[in-house]
Amino acid sequence: MEARKLLYTAAEFETIADQPQNRDRLLELIEGEIVEKVPTQKHGMAAGNIYGHLWKWVRDKRSGRVVMEVRYQAPDDRRNVRIPDVSYLAGADPAVERGSVPRMPDLAVEVKSPDDGLKEMRAKARYYLAHGTRLVWLVVPEQRFVEVYTPDTERIVFEGETLDGGDVLPGFQMTVAEVFEDTAR
Repeated sequence: MEARKLLYTAAEFETIADQPQNRDRLLELIEGEIVEKVPTQKHGMAAGNIYGHLWKWVRDKRSGRVVMEVRYQAPDDRRNVRIPDVSYLAGADPAVERGSVPRMPDLAVEVKSPDDGLKEMRAKARYYLAHGTRLVWLVVPEQRFVEVYTPDTERIVFEGETLDGGDVLPGFQMTVAEVFEDTAR
């Protein structure tokens, strides 16, 4: 007989995630199941490159906040708390000091780790879009491309092309080569 998975609500998850022994772990709640994210250095480099470019652009425009690995919960969903690798929220709402941001980000960036499947990542993109995110970038380091999703479009941006912020970050641009740049070389 197979053991049943223990499923949690977002409120139960927040209590678990905020326990001292879990504060340094990247825990997400996906359909009621607690999942730990374990990023690699290559994963972190791509996320850091995107964060750095976005941070400079957002700082200059004073248009909102760009952050790394912050928890978000859609108000109408008690079974999911997600942590995009990089995210952007427009506006100047007060910063959340404890727990999850009580809505989805305007931009969610997910960088593929070796253990992630594209099917699973695309499901995350659909989740974000269904709950209010307006732009999702799925970054695939092994093949050096970025899948771009909006509520109305899907496209792939390849190495020789430029990633842009669309309506969410008007005027923002970054080459895909910059996404995968190794600053040690």
